Amino acid sequence: MGLKMNNTVVACAYHNVGYRCLEELLRQGADIRLIFTHEDSPNEEIWFASVRELADRHGIPYVTTAINEPENVALVRGIAPDFILSFYYRNMINTEVLELARRGALNLHGSYLPLYRGRVPVNWVVINGETGTGATLHYMVAKPDAGDIVDREKVEIAFTDTAFDVFNKVTDTAVSVIRRAWPQLLAGTAPRIPMNVQAGNYCGGRKPEDGRIDWDRPAIQIYNLIRGVTHPYPGAFTYLDAKKVVIWQAWPVAGSGEPGRIVSASPMLVGTGDGLLEIRTLQGEGADELSAADFVANRNLNLTAFSQQLD
Repeated sequence: MGLKMNNTVVACAYHNVGYRCLEELLRQGADIRLIFTHEDSPNEEIWFASVRELADRHGIPYVTTAINEPENVALVRGIAPDFILSFYYRNMINTEVLELARRGALNLHGSYLPLYRGRVPVNWVVINGETGTGATLHYMVAKPDAGDIVDREKVEIAFTDTAFDVFNKVTDTAVSVIRRAWPQLLAGTAPRIPMNVQAGNYCGGRKPEDGRIDWDRPAIQIYNLIRGVTHPYPGAFTYLDAKKVVIWQAWPVAGSGEPGRIVSASPMLVGTGDGLLEIRTLQGEGADELSAADFVANRNLNLTAFSQQLD
């Protein structure tokens, strides 16, 4: 009798990272028996590839209810997979489920662990002005993003990169990590490097409300927030004449001005806690996104001020 491959997989996957990593596993001949994914949220801009379409194309059954539901735990137990693999799955997986993977349960995280454990790491690294991040494959344990590291790879972040740019880089890197690690996992030769969580940091999720601009902050920090939540994310916002305005693109420049005050209409320059911010594209409530020049042409700004809340 031939040697059993020991490569049966139950996958939990969503988003581009989920789609691309599943593609790579299938290219390498992984026996994916079942995929847990998510229904798309009606409140979210769906700009990424569909794991459900990938599953349909390859004839792989999928479930959109949470893997921790009792009926789904029973499904996994019936499959008795060698591996449970998680790629941008949005639910924590219970220890009871993790233990059903005979050869290990692993997650692909979009940062260079132990840095930026937790939620939306790509947005956080840009908002915090980091110059690098990465992708990490690690074993799952009860604590989020805390199990032994199998493989990781760094990604450079340019000062001009938006979170979308960084997400695309991290996605490509995630595929590289899986391409290298999967044969090692099958062979039983993959390393297990203990995670030193004290050497890293943990970040929570973000809500659209967290995009509110604080004009007392330095221009570079506001710029980082704007590029960290610009398209396809909900955007950084402020208020002008008691109406919400989303600022989609800006650039920090030298100079000074009262925080929030528009000190120049062309180019549109706004005072901050340190430096000026040149506004390049923005969008008034219920209006189209415009260049700053068109926005100014459509109204008499009279060098008014942005505010953090409705007056």
